[in-house]
Amino acid sequence: MKGLHIFDKFMYVINIIVAMLLLFACILPLLPPKTFSVLSVLNLGISFLVLVNALFLLYWLAKLKKQLLLSLIILIIGYLSFGSVYKFSASKHVDHPDNIKVMNYNVRLFDLYEWLPDPNTETKIVDFIKKSAPDMLCIQEYHPHKNVDFSFFKYKFEMLSGYKMKYGQAIFSQYPIINSGSIDFPDTDNNAIFADIVKGKDTVRLYNVHLESMKIDTNVESLKQEKSERLFKRVGGAFKMQQLQSELFVMHKESSPYKIIISGDFNNTDFSYVYRKIKGDLIDTFKDAGNGFGRTYDFRFLPVRIDFILVDDAFDVNGFKTFDVHYSDHYPIMATLRLE
Repeated sequence: MKGLHIFDKFMYVINIIVAMLLLFACILPLLPPKTFSVLSVLNLGISFLVLVNALFLLYWLAKLKKQLLLSLIILIIGYLSFGSVYKFSASKHVDHPDNIKVMNYNVRLFDLYEWLPDPNTETKIVDFIKKSAPDMLCIQEYHPHKNVDFSFFKYKFEMLSGYKMKYGQAIFSQYPIINSGSIDFPDTDNNAIFADIVKGKDTVRLYNVHLESMKIDTNVESLKQEKSERLFKRVGGAFKMQQLQSELFVMHKESSPYKIIISGDFNNTDFSYVYRKIKGDLIDTFKDAGNGFGRTYDFRFLPVRIDFILVDDAFDVNGFKTFDVHYSDHYPIMATLRLE
C-alpha cells in the first residue's frame, strides 16, 4: 500500500474485506451448507458484494491506482462462477400454438392473517391468476380459503397439513393429471409434490418444491431488535435443512420416467448450494428468457430471486415474466415453454 494516503489505505483495507467475502461467497455454493452453515448467509448478499466491489473498482480506476486489480479479479471470478447478477438482454417472447404457460406463486396463505391492508387480497390473487391464464400453476403456502375458487382449472392436486388450519402446496392444470404424489421432508411442514401431466402425446412431470424458510423478518425495526447471533444460528439451521431436503428431492427427480419441470420457492438464491444441487443440468427459465434482476421476493434491502422454474433441455423456453403485483411477500413468475 505504498504511495497511498491514510484515507486510501483505510479504503483499501475495506476493499480487501469485501473482496474476500465475495471470493468466499463464490466458493460456498460448491460446499454442503452443513460445512459452513452460518457463513452460507453470504449467498443472500452476493448482489450487494458485487455492487460494492464494482464501486471500489471505479474508485481506484478514477485514481489510476493498481489497487483496482483486486476487485477486478474478484469480479471476474464471480462472473465466471455465477454469470451476471443482472440480465441486460430483453425478455424473450416467441408465440407458438404449442406453448405451455407455467406459473409459480407463493401466495402466503392468501393473506389469511391480514399482513396487507387490502381485505380482498385473496380474490385479487385469484382474479390475477385467471387473467394471466397459465396452463399449469404451482402454489406454495396454499390454503383452501373460502373465497378462493380455482374451478377454472380442470385438474388439481394438493398436499395439505395442519390441524386447525390446513395449508401446503398445490398444483393446478388444464391438462389431465394421471399420477401424483409427495416427497415428505423430515421435521418440517415443507415438502415437494409432483403431478404427471398429459399434454397431447407427451407426459411431463411437474414438481412443486417448497424448501425450508429462513424466517427472516424484512422489517427494519424487527431486524434491529433481533440478536445477530440468534439470527445467524437460525439461518444456518435452515440451510442445513435445505441441504437434506434438496438431496431427498434430487433422489426422487432422478427416478422420473418423464421430462421434468421444477417450479417452486427454494427460500435461497441461485448462488446457493441447494439451487445448484436441484438445478443440475436443467435450464433456468429466467436466465434463458428473462431480464433484469429477476426479483421474486419482497426483501427491502436487495433484489432477491428465490423462486424458480427449471426445465428439461427438451423444452424450448419461449418466454419468462416476473409480475409486479403486491398480493404476497413473493412475486409470481411465469415461463412459456414448448416441448420439442
